[in-house]
Parts: sequence; C-alpha cells; structure tokens
Amino acid sequence: MPIVTSYMRAFNHKRLDPYPMEILKRVDRPTTLVREEDIQRVDERESGFNRALRGDFGPRLAKERHRFVAKHPLSHALVNMQFTLSTIVDGIAAENKAPIPDDPVAMARHIKETAYFLRADQVGICELPPYAVYSHSMETGEPVELSHKYAIAVIVDQDWKTARATVGNDWISNSMSFLSYSTSGFIACILADYIRLLGYPARAHHARNYQVVVPPILLKAGLGEMCRIGDIVLNPFIGPRFKASVVTTDLPLAVDKPIDFGLQDFCDKCGKCARYCPSGAISFGDKIIYNGYEKWPNDVEKCTKQRVGNKTGSGCGVCVVVCPWNKPYTPFHRFVQWSMRNVPFARRFAVWADDLMGYGRPHPEDKWWLDLEDVDGILQVPARAGERGNNRPNDGKRNAES
Repeated sequence: MPIVTSYMRAFNHKRLDPYPMEILKRVDRPTTLVREEDIQRVDERESGFNRALRGDFGPRLAKERHRFVAKHPLSHALVNMQFTLSTIVDGIAAENKAPIPDDPVAMARHIKETAYFLRADQVGICELPPYAVYSHSMETGEPVELSHKYAIAVIVDQDWKTARATVGNDWISNSMSFLSYSTSGFIACILADYIRLLGYPARAHHARNYQVVVPPILLKAGLGEMCRIGDIVLNPFIGPRFKASVVTTDLPLAVDKPIDFGLQDFCDKCGKCARYCPSGAISFGDKIIYNGYEKWPNDVEKCTKQRVGNKTGSGCGVCVVVCPWNKPYTPFHRFVQWSMRNVPFARRFAVWADDLMGYGRPHPEDKWWLDLEDVDGILQVPARAGERGNNRPNDGKRNAES
C-alpha cells in the first residue's frame, strides 16, 4: 500500500476503506451498457499476449513474448514471484466450518478489513457473473469450471512517484505492472487460504493463474468504470494506475454496487490516452457494441505489438501515465476529482487544464530505476529508453477512426 493510503488509514481508523469509497454515487447497473444475455465467455488463449506467443503477430513477437518482462532485472524478479504464487491459488477447505458470524454484511466488512491489513489499496465484492469465467484455460486448454458465487476484487496502486517520473514506455514500465500484479496476487493467495481455513471454498486469481476475466468483476464490485483506454476499468481515486487480483468463494458476503463518477462523459470529451498512444491502438472515435458491451474499441494487435515488441523499454504504460485521472491523492487533486465527478462542465475544463499545467509530462529528475536489458543472459545498458511523444495528429476533435 502506498505511504499516502497507509497514512490515511492510520489517522482515519473509523473508516473501513483507505479511500473515501462512501462518497461515491452507487447505481444498480454499470454506466457502460452491458447486455448480459449477449456476452459470450472468453477463451483465455485468445488474449493479445497469448496470440503473440503462438505466432499470430509474427515470429519476432513470438520470440519477444518469452522475454519482454524478464529482459529487465526488476520486472524479472517480480514475475518470478508471480510464478511462485501461481502454484498456491487453490486448496481444500477445512472440513469443519469456523464459528463465524452468519451475517453477510459483517463478513464482507471483515474480509475487506483483512485485505486492507494485507496492504490492499481498494477492495470490492460482487456476485461472480458466469460470463466473467474464462471458457478455456491458457495453460491446459481445458474448459474452465468455476461455480463460486462471490468475487472479491483487490486492487493495488502501481506507484504515483514512479508514474510521475516515467515516460510510460521505458524500462520501468513492466516493473510497475508486476509490482501490482505480484502484490495483489500475494494478497489474494493469502485471503483465499484464510477463507478455506474458515471452512469455505476459495480460489485466488492473479496474472499468472486467472480463471476469471477481471474487468466485469471490477465493474460490478464498484471499483471503477470502463474507460477509453480499452478493456480497462478506471478508478475514481487512482485512475488506471493499478492492477487487480480476485478471490472467488462461496463464503456468504454482502455485495457492493457499481459506481458512477461521470467517466463516460469525461472520456468522451478527453482522448488524451489516444493522442499519446505510441502504437495508435486507442481510438478517438465513438463507442461500439462488442460481445455484449458498449465500449471504446481498442486495437489489440497494435497494443500487443507495442507492449511485447518495445525495443526501447520493457512493456508500455503511456496511456496510464498521461491519463488526467492519474494523480496523487492530495487535497488539491481531491477537489479536482470531486469537480469531475459532480460538475459536468468541469470535465471539459479539466481536460484543457491538465495539458496547460503539464500533467502527464515525465519528470526524469525523479528517475530512480536503472536502465538495464538482459541480452542472451548478459545485462547491458540499452542504447535508448522509451521516447514518448504525440505520435498521432489531433485537431482537438474526435475523428471517426476505430
């Protein structure tokens, strides 16, 4: 958990969540149109990364898929921890149930407090949508069978200080992702084991062993709204600067509702992620209906080629660091976030002001990491680091590109 949220929790001990989740507007359905009856379950083998691995995007991407995280020593160390965690996601529940309260509200509070004790940044609970379960496993190719009733979503910040310093597609990018992947995975594995020791089945799902698609769960659990970046849920307090894990279980829990903080209107007006995307994978255009979801389209092939095939960095997160919602949780930014949530006119002004005040601009003076690349087992200083730029023309108006 970042220092700021640890501080907030220490001095707001009567509040359940480190962030003021209680101030958010709760709604019965996600702000994104979701036609649940039209949603087909997704085959995990068809993700962009797995398609790159099997050669759909060419032989170079197939080769790079094996090393694009491990080519930097810090992200390599972080992904090694993920591989370790991948073996302990499930187990047998205790034969005898523990003498715990039979009140789902009390148990939901307890589980959230447990996750925060383990250093989660935000936690939400929902009923597990059947369509959020993968149809087939990436590892085995076998059909996935998962009948748990509830899903506990855990999100972890990728670190504001680092996001402020990086250009987004340099050598620290994958480390930022896997900091959150490994930390949220650590929390999920412990939380699932704890629930099993209480006598209830539970399984952890993290970046090296998912059986669920995460965004639908984040939506239903009230941790964000869908945004222009693509199949990404954006959080009202830390923006897109997080990664998530999930615990599925049959432990009876009270569920959260989706939230509405005006993001659909904001993203319609903004387009900053599309403007700065190095690969042009993010659209300036309008939403489309895809697999039952109304969403902004994202070119998976272009995005994957940028992240896996990046020759001047490890991964890519330019869209994350330039997003106007990627801010520290200071009093000033809390006021700005309140305005964007509650005053529609302020959203257009906020987009203009974000550029005017230079937000999203990298601060290399705050760089702390080492630029290193593993080339055939030998660490070398790479000739170049990522060079973000406004690589797509933009006249301030949305175009029809999709």
